[in-house]
This record gives sequence, C-alpha cells and structure tokens, in this order.
Amino acid sequence: MKVALDRRLGAFGAALRRHAGLIRRLQWAVVLLYAVLLVIPAWLPLPDGQARLLDDLTLLAQFVFWGLWWPFVLLSVVLFGRLWCGLLCPEGALSEWASRHGRGGGVPRWMRWGGWPTLGFLLTTLYGQLISVYDYAQAALLILGGSTLAAMLVGWLYGRGKRVWCRYLCPVSGVFALLAKLAPMHFRVDEQRWQDNPPPHLPPPNCAPLLDIRRMRGASACHACGRCSGQRDAVRLIARSGSEEIVRFGNAPDNRWEVILLLYGVIGLAMGAFQWTLSPWFIALKQTLAEWLVEHGQLWLLQADAPWWLLTHYPQLNDAFTWLDGLGICLYLGGSALLLGGGLHLLLHAGARLAGRSLQFTRHLALCLVPTGAAGLFLGLSATTVKLLRYEGLELLWVGQARVALLALAMAWSLWLGWRVSAALPGWRRAAPVGALLLGNALIGYGWWLQFWGW
Repeated sequence: MKVALDRRLGAFGAALRRHAGLIRRLQWAVVLLYAVLLVIPAWLPLPDGQARLLDDLTLLAQFVFWGLWWPFVLLSVVLFGRLWCGLLCPEGALSEWASRHGRGGGVPRWMRWGGWPTLGFLLTTLYGQLISVYDYAQAALLILGGSTLAAMLVGWLYGRGKRVWCRYLCPVSGVFALLAKLAPMHFRVDEQRWQDNPPPHLPPPNCAPLLDIRRMRGASACHACGRCSGQRDAVRLIARSGSEEIVRFGNAPDNRWEVILLLYGVIGLAMGAFQWTLSPWFIALKQTLAEWLVEHGQLWLLQADAPWWLLTHYPQLNDAFTWLDGLGICLYLGGSALLLGGGLHLLLHAGARLAGRSLQFTRHLALCLVPTGAAGLFLGLSATTVKLLRYEGLELLWVGQARVALLALAMAWSLWLGWRVSAALPGWRRAAPVGALLLGNALIGYGWWLQFWGW
C-alpha cells in the first residue's frame, strides 16, 4: 500500500515541477484575492451591529482572513507540509518576484541570525493584540500589508529570484517549520544518489528558500514547491510517519530557537493572546494597576487617546483602549509566555536531569509538544471562526466535543513522541521524561479548559 501511495505522491511531485507556469499563475490569483480582501475593507466604513457576512465586505474579509485563511493554512501545514508556502503564499510570491527584478545583493550576515522568526512572531502577536488585528480591517492592513511590503523590499534588495524574507525573517516561517515536522509526507533526498548524479540530467532547480537540497532532511524548511522533484533521480515526494522527523532528527544541535519559539511563543504567548479578553486574571491585574495609579495621582494612563495604530481606538463603536489597557495586555501576554513557557521548560529539564540526560535531550523532548502547540493554535484561531458563524445564527453544538477530541488526540500524539524519543533510556529512567511531558500536557490542557469551559 505504501509503495502505491509513494508512486502517486511521486507523480504529484513531478507534476508540480512540470506545471510550474500554472502554479505561478495560481499564485498571482491568490495575490489578487489577498489584495482585494486586505486593502478595500480598510477604506470602507466600519460595519454596524446589524451587518452580516454576506452583505458586508469588511465582515466577509474578516471571516476569510481570521476564520478560514489562517486556521486552515496551519492545518494544511500539519497535513501536507509547507505546500502553502511553495504554491499559494502571496507574500512569498511577491518577495520572489521583487527579487527577480531587484538589486540582487548578497544576504547580510546579521540577517542570518536564527532568532529573527521567533522574535518576529512574538512581537507581531503582541502588537496584533494591542491594535485588535482580528476585529478591524485597518489593523489587518497595517500588520499583514506591512509584512508584505517588507517582504518585497527584502526581495528587491537581496538575492536573485529567491525568497530571502521567507528563509530568514518571515514572522510565521518558524511556526510553519515546527508544524511541518508533523506532516505525513515530504520530499525525501537520497544524498548518495544525488552525488552519483544518474540521468536524467535535469536543469538545476531554483530553490527559492535557499536550501542545500542535497543535505535536506525532513519537511521543516522545505517549501514543497516541487521545483527539485526528480532532480538527479534523488528527490521524490513520499509518505512517511508524522512522528518520524521529531523522533529521528529532533536532537539536532541547532534547534535552540525552535524550542524557544515553541514553548514561549506557540504555546505560552499564543495562549495569553487568545485568553486575555476572557480572563478574570487580566481584569484583576488591570484593577490593581488602576487603584495604584489613582492612589499615586498618575491618571494619564487612564486616558484613551492613543492613535489606532498604537492601541485600539474606535470610539464610534465604544472600543478604545486606554494606556492602562495596553500596559495590561503587555504584562498579561508577557507573563503568559514566561510563566507557561518557563514552567514547561523547567518541567522538561527536570525530567531530562532525572533520566541522566543533557540539555540537548531536553530540547528534543520539548519538540514532542509540537502536536499540542499546533492544536492550540488551531483551537485559538478557529474560535474566531466559531464566534463569527454564531453571530450568523449557527449554533454549532458539536464544537465543544470536537475541541476535546482534538486536544486529546494532540496530547496522546505528544506522549507517543516522548515515549519514542526516550526509547533508549533503561527501565524507570524512561518514566521521568515521559512523566514530565504528561504534566506539561496537563498544564496546557488546563489553560484551554479555562478558556473554553472554566471562564
């Protein structure tokens, strides 16, 4: 059965290379749709309380971006690898187009720093909450449009027909790289066959994300565009276990930033971003800060006079953040990232130490939380989907059970990964890291229980 599946996937990979021109046209169609949904609503009047999805372009664009586009792009990465990046992403297509017509400069050393995707994700997530990016078209245009312009500028300055932005700077590239580790398919490279260079001798492929194809392992960095499929008869799209990449290659020595992004960003900061509007802890924090400010005569922080591009400011809809709101959001999200991410880090480190293993094993063990982190992102983003559909009158009574099932499946997968990663440990030592992983999953599950059922 796997042989037949690999044959079909191999044919699909070859078709991607053969129909590169069609894929480019498809990318430009997505760019056009992206531009229409991003730009036009930002210039339209704000929708009133009676507006509905099908009769208001602003609400429709909000639903497409945050209710469909982002949650299901993340799901596609888990299921198919980074096909989105290689085939459909408008930002990547525009960056590569600008690079073909730009200056063609070399990539500077500072840009190669491995922490940029992590830092970009953290700052973009925080800023998005401050200006309510999920709720207002102007905020979406500022963040998504600003990112697209930056991608085009980087493309024009550096590389020649490459995606330098996607490789080094894109705020979601690190998240996609983590989620793609779970994909049940990837372009496998036979390094020995590559070096042997048997026929057919195809023209050298343009690897837009600047990968060393010969040494490529797994689906994490690959954009799955198919341009190298069949090269030297050594590159082929095949099926694999969704656990393979983390178990076999998760102990790479250069995965420090991946682990930081996963624990403190994808899990810690993201949960705070999805939670704060519902959290009684956030309200208590704000009340405590407000009382202190009043007692000390610092009333300027209670003013709601910040511009919309700095803090949410739409007084016509009775939605305007005070400076205290902004401070509270920063403290709550920062605390969520540090407390939850740091707590998970300490748990996993303790489990590794009890098992007599090194820091590198801690990082390997941390990557076993990728399924739980991926499920959390999907649950958080799809909460917008559910909210908007319920505004339209759909009850969606099955959503609660689906959330429980998704979390349970993700946690079971996480524990299975931990069991596999700890396979070389003797006897009771195997229980320590798996137990730490169990406690970590329970902590994450408790956070989601609070959001969907506890509060």
